Amino acid sequence: MSSQDEQFQAAAPDPAASNADDGMTWWYRWLCRIAGVVGGASCAFAGLWNCVTINPLNIAAGVWMMLNAFILFLCEAPFCCQFIEFANAVSARADKLRSWQKAAFYCGMAVFPVMLSLTLTTLFGNAIAFATGVLYGLSALGKKGDAISYARIHQQQKQMDEEKLTGALEGQS
Repeated sequence: MSSQDEQFQAAAPDPAASNADDGMTWWYRWLCRIAGVVGGASCAFAGLWNCVTINPLNIAAGVWMMLNAFILFLCEAPFCCQFIEFANAVSARADKLRSWQKAAFYCGMAVFPVMLSLTLTTLFGNAIAFATGVLYGLSALGKKGDAISYARIHQQQKQMDEEKLTGALEGQS
């Protein structure tokens, strides 16, 4: 086995470990990845469009948006960056992050150019990248419980409240 094969196996994410940790379904994981790729594309195009100006803040925001696009492609779709040796390693490390960490990173990354230069181009260009962070943030909240468990919890709370009320009334007599 060559050293490149060993590096690839070390960098490849273990699908069983990532599935057990975050509790995301396969289709939601793909939705987040697709949103990341589309968000990267929108950041790249809007960033390039934003750089066609003489305003230095717009140029800085455009460059930051193109950097956001590169990071989104690197983390969410490393096959788009095959010319970069460390793309699989970065993607593997990004897959090991928790959902709330990805959410904070992607949302913060998308908000910075908007704060730098508040224009329609930066708003619309970073909207999908921000939405990717929101999707990861929603997955960090976890799954919604079923109605039976909620009814059971509600019934237990109701019984406890009734016991407290009867205990308080008996104490007054």
